[in-house]
Amino acid sequence: MIDDSRFPGPQHPLNTLYTLLDHGAADAPALTAPGRLPLPYAGLRALCERTVASLNRLGVGRGDRVGIVLPNGPEMAAAFLAVACGAVTAPLNPAYRRSELEFYLSDIRAKCLIIERGTASPARDAAGTLGIPLLELEPDSAGPAGEFVLDGPGCGNPGARGFAGAEDVALILHTSGTTSRPKIVPLSHANLGASARHVAASLALTVDDRCLNVMPLFHIHGLVAALLASLGAGGSTCCTPGFNALKFFTWLSEARPTWYTAVPTMHQAVLQRAGRSRSVIDAHPLRFIRSCSAALPVPVLHELEATFNAPVIEAYAMTEAAHQMTSNPLPPGRRRPGSVGIAAGPEVAVMDGSGRFLAPGETGEIVVRGANVTAGYENNPKANEENWTDGWFRTGDQGVMDEDDYIRITGRLKEIINRGGEKVSPKEIDDVLIEHPGIVQVVTFAIPHPGLGEAIGAAVVLAAGGDLDEAGLRAFAGERLARFKVPERIVFVTEIPKGPTGKLQRIGLAEKLGLAS
Repeated sequence: MIDDSRFPGPQHPLNTLYTLLDHGAADAPALTAPGRLPLPYAGLRALCERTVASLNRLGVGRGDRVGIVLPNGPEMAAAFLAVACGAVTAPLNPAYRRSELEFYLSDIRAKCLIIERGTASPARDAAGTLGIPLLELEPDSAGPAGEFVLDGPGCGNPGARGFAGAEDVALILHTSGTTSRPKIVPLSHANLGASARHVAASLALTVDDRCLNVMPLFHIHGLVAALLASLGAGGSTCCTPGFNALKFFTWLSEARPTWYTAVPTMHQAVLQRAGRSRSVIDAHPLRFIRSCSAALPVPVLHELEATFNAPVIEAYAMTEAAHQMTSNPLPPGRRRPGSVGIAAGPEVAVMDGSGRFLAPGETGEIVVRGANVTAGYENNPKANEENWTDGWFRTGDQGVMDEDDYIRITGRLKEIINRGGEKVSPKEIDDVLIEHPGIVQVVTFAIPHPGLGEAIGAAVVLAAGGDLDEAGLRAFAGERLARFKVPERIVFVTEIPKGPTGKLQRIGLAEKLGLAS
């Protein structure tokens, strides 16, 4: 178990995002950004206090939902934290189309929407269509990173004034909704605080640590792992405008972080440019690198560790768990490539379809429970009944726990390919194909088939200068996989379609690549 005794427990009456800031010294940097002065903890606490007062004056209080559509950066980080101190935040992807914004704002029943002053955004039109008041955030571009003022029309009467409590909802996010209508996940201050403590404890974060955040701040990964875990440990977060492989090493040199966290596709993009930035890497060593939100191919893990001379810590997380569930330990603990580690805060187990816990080595569904896990989806009793068993949240991920309690994910249950009755894990095929030296990225997926029901397809990105054809790669796979697991179709692409957070997405990929007909 990880030691989070330095942090207040979930039963603490002051377990809120505002009190999470108590671990930072008044003059210590909390938020930084490229080319900006740092915002110290005293300034961040004062900004939270002013924002709650401003929201109350404008008619927004505890329990009121506030949509946030802002670009990645220190103002987005500060706005999320400050607004959550006195209302319910709902960060939305700025790249959404107007119709998508209308759906999400309507679904969460937003009382108001925060956007950046003077920016053209479909969010303005979406809010206008729905009659949602706009609150405009004006960054203090000459001041410390994250400083802003907030103003706008009145929004009625606040639900309740003052600072939120531990059990108040601080954040609502939607599930991805790849196979059904997106579900609303409400996360309380206690949920988020527990997860932030779990991440900080598993990574042994201290006041001397700084995270270089390249993850979007409308996603739980960036909000909890990069931002809240750092602040809860009294450290700092450098808030970039978003992932950019061309600027990554410039930011590394300027921000001097001790770690960064990202999804595997981002790590792979960093590695492609690392050879030209050897001097920066050597001059600014990292204590560790964290990977989460998707499976990290083992060859990529080894290449990252060799390139940065730092341990790579692969973790496992979900929105419903306010992010982290398991993590590989830091040295001298044992990291197991291909594994997502051991329970890192909550309880984790493997269960069969009837709710029976499985023994080590048996494959089933990964389940979790703990202070960081949401109490349930909002207004969705059917989904709650399907996804919770005796207080355990069913993750939808298939996996196995070994004798040492390390979890290995074998696939997403909804993504398992049913090829004529043979159940095939696409991740297993990914792991084989990525071993080919001519491949830098691969994702396996189901293709509709009139006879088999589903056939196996794979999309592959070749290494620079790679010379490989479909027959050659199928032969490579055939030497390592049973015949029925060898992909029937392999397509070579320059880039695999990704979701808004950089994750590769299997569901719907056959259609996107023109293989579904």
